[in-house]
Formats: sequence, C-alpha cells, structure tokens
Amino acid sequence: MAQFKKTDSKIYSKTSTVLSPDTIYWKKLGVPTLVKEFGAIDYIDFSPVEPYLFAVTASVRVQIYNPITKLVVKNIVKFQEAAHGAAFRKDGNLLVAGDDLGKVRLFDVTTRTLLRFFEGHKAPVHRTFFTADGHHVASFSDDRTVGYWDIATETQLDTFTGHEDYIRAGCTSPISPNIILSGGYDRKIRMFDTRVKDCVMTVDHGLPVESVVFLPSGGIFISAAGTSVNVYDALSGGRQLAQLSQHHKTVTCLQLASDGKRLFSGSLDRHVKVYDVATYQVVHTIDSSNAILSLGISKNDDTLVTGMVDGLIAIYRREGDPREKDEKGNQQSGKGRHKHIFLAADEQVSDVNYESIEGHDRMLRKFEYKKALDSVMVNKVRGMWPEKVVALVKELIRRKGLHRALDDRDSEFLVKFINFLTRHIGDYRFTPALIDAGNILLDVYEDKVEKFAGTIVGKAFATLAEKLQTEENLVHEFLHLQGLLDMISVAADTTKPDTIDDGSSPYEASKTAKAQTVISVD
Repeated sequence: MAQFKKTDSKIYSKTSTVLSPDTIYWKKLGVPTLVKEFGAIDYIDFSPVEPYLFAVTASVRVQIYNPITKLVVKNIVKFQEAAHGAAFRKDGNLLVAGDDLGKVRLFDVTTRTLLRFFEGHKAPVHRTFFTADGHHVASFSDDRTVGYWDIATETQLDTFTGHEDYIRAGCTSPISPNIILSGGYDRKIRMFDTRVKDCVMTVDHGLPVESVVFLPSGGIFISAAGTSVNVYDALSGGRQLAQLSQHHKTVTCLQLASDGKRLFSGSLDRHVKVYDVATYQVVHTIDSSNAILSLGISKNDDTLVTGMVDGLIAIYRREGDPREKDEKGNQQSGKGRHKHIFLAADEQVSDVNYESIEGHDRMLRKFEYKKALDSVMVNKVRGMWPEKVVALVKELIRRKGLHRALDDRDSEFLVKFINFLTRHIGDYRFTPALIDAGNILLDVYEDKVEKFAGTIVGKAFATLAEKLQTEENLVHEFLHLQGLLDMISVAADTTKPDTIDDGSSPYEASKTAKAQTVISVD
C-alpha cells in the first residue's frame, strides 16, 4: 500500500528572518536586569580594566556597579548639586566628574577619596574626560568654554572658547594627549589643540550636538545631533564621510564596542542601534522600555548598560554558551550516551520512532472530509495556525471534496468559515486558495443566498463582499501608481540626450564635424 501523504502547511509559512552573525552575537546579551536610580541617568562609563566596573551618574551621586553581581560596590556622594559625566581613566584607578556648580572633582576609585578639586567654570560641567596620557583632564561646560586641567598641580592650563551656546558633548583623542573635541548646542563641533592653544577645526552638524566620539585611530570622529549621526574625517579638515539616519527621535549618546568595529547609538525613540563601522550599516537593534539618555558597554562586549529618563538602568549581561551547559549536564547526569539505546540480550535495539499524524490528516485518510474541516475550524487552530486551515482547504479542492465538506452546514459553521475567508483572503500567501474556496462556497449555497438575507450568515457574506471590494480598490490604486511611475521613467529616458557610438552627445558631434570641415577646407 502506498504511504499516506500528509497535508503540507509549511508551504504557507512566512519567510524566516535570516540571522546574521551580529544578530546572534548581540542577542546573547539576554534579558536585561532593571535597577532603579534616584534620577534621570546622565552618563554611564565602564572601567577599561577587569572586572569592568561601570559608573552610573544620576542625581547627586555616582554609583559604581559590579557587572557580574549587578550590585553597587562603591557609592560617591560628595556632590552638593547634581553630578554629571563621571568617567574612568584608562587604568581604572581614577574617576573624574563635573557638577551643576561648575566644579570638577577627581576621585580615587578604590578608596572613594577626593584627590583633586578643579574650580574655574561659571556654569554646570556636563562632560569630563581624561586625556590620552592620563595626566590631564578636559571639561565641557555650559559657560561655553572647554577647560584643560593639570592633575599634578591642580591648575587650569588653558580655557578654550569659541562656542556660542552650551557645550554638552565632548571627548579627547585616543592617541594624542593634545587633541580635544567639543560639541555644542550652537550646532558646531570644534577641535582644539593644546599645543597651539586654539581651535584648529570647526564643523557644522546643523543641529544641537548631543554626543561626540573618536574612532580608535583618532583620524575619524562621529557626532550625534537631532535624529542623525554624522561621520567626519579629521585629517581632511572635517570632511563628512557619511550620515546615519536610523532614529526618529533625538540621538542622545554614542559608544564604541568590539575594539572600535561597532558603533552604538541610543535615542529618545527607545532604541539602541548597532552599526558596522566599516559599512555604516545597522547590524542589530535593541529595544528599551523608555527613552534612552546614556549607554555604556564593557571592553569585552559582555555587559551593556542603558540609562533612561525615568531613572531606570537596564543591565544586559552576555549569556554563556548553551553547548557548554549541555555538555556539563550530560556529564553530571550520566545520561545522553545511552539515551536512545536499549540492551536486549546481546543485541542493541534502537528506539522505534512513531510518526504522529494530525487529526485532519487522519480524517482525510478515511475520506471523512466534513470531519477533517471541522477539526481545523476550531478556535485554536484557525486563530494560531491559519496555514493549516488553508493547506487542508487546498487539499480538499484538489480532491474535489470541498463541495461535500461545505454542503448542509449550520449557520454557526458558515459564519466561522466566512469570517476566516474575510480575515485572511488579503494575505498574499492564502489569496489563491481562499478565492477558490469562496467560489465553491457560493456554488454550494447559490440557491439559499436569498434566505440568508438579514441573518448572521447574510451579514458575514456582506462583510466578505466589502473586504473583496476594498482589496480590489487597493489593486487599482497600485496599478494607477505603477502607471505613473512608468510614465515618469519613460519621460526621464526621453529627456536624456542621444549619444553617438563613441559616447558623445549630438551637440558635441556637430562641433567635431564642423572642426573637421574647417580643417579639410584649409
């Protein structure tokens, strides 16, 4: 006997999303742990050395967390007003932060001792960073100046001016201790050189600048303003290399990851975008529960932290390799090697795998078409797996059995079936099969259509007719739009000047011909 062929519902399944290596890599960060802080999260910075502690600046304190336990291990509260922009030095031993009073404070991370106190700004200092040599600090203030401080002598070496509005963004070069980059609400990005003590380059982003960052090479910098992220070449005088517009609300923060090969951008639209720095393409997106003000990521990419306007921080921690867990589990339990083997006398007998057959396939096997259709028209199947219903309908049509399955049905079943047609007939996967099913339904109940007037079945038929009319109008609109596009493309082709075989236009060809005529006459 020939083997029974089951109905294939997979032909209607949606195309699965291809998972890129980046998507797989960043999805391993897992579900975030949420921690409530005392105010909006101003800034997040990770220590560059293990165990990669991270500092969260919020309200009047800086809290240092352990990324593994996700608990506070240090608490710095020596601020009279709101603290801003706490950042680690590259050795992880020192931390610098500004505040609303215009003060810049330097702390020992281990003892939380206040080591230096820099005064000179006349307005809040929102960002502070160490220079590449670790001996100086750059501060960016609302008084429209950039401060350059010497840690050893606790003095201000330089004050850079030029901005015409608040300076809320800044960074220092990763390779040169003399280069400082600032971004202001005057839409300008300025580069200062401490050797010449002046601004050496100015770039106009076009919108108030929220964040700037250097790539590890130091020759390219990236700025965030409005909904765009711009990439500039510092070596060519600030030439714009690219503009990334993947957010629909203000981009508030930028961070680099994977040794500078990936760029993270956080926005008020509650999304974190991950870009490939080589191609400037989005390779992954992380959704957040609220508008994002700041983000940080550890050097080894194992921990990502986002800070939100409601005072919540989301800590994403990379999960372990599931294959390692499975191997450990198998070794501990002693199972796995003999999972599918039984010993009978001196023989090894494998398990017998029985192939399960779904209910509608069992009915088809017995040629009970009505019962087969009933089995898939239950609420759970038609709601969660409409492709199974359509696959069965298509098989019944092929067997010329759908007439028999639909004949002599009560009002309840007819309403279910018609509503199913109405709901899914616009799905491109199901349209051909459901149109045939609708025609067969009308053929079966052609003589009873008048009796359905005013009943729930008649109303269901009327709804189906409206749905079909809507789909038809939509097709006409698309055809009209396609015609317009075709006309535009044809018009564009006709406006192009004809070219001769050598690629020159008729005007150029005529000039050449005249020149040749003059030469021949001479």
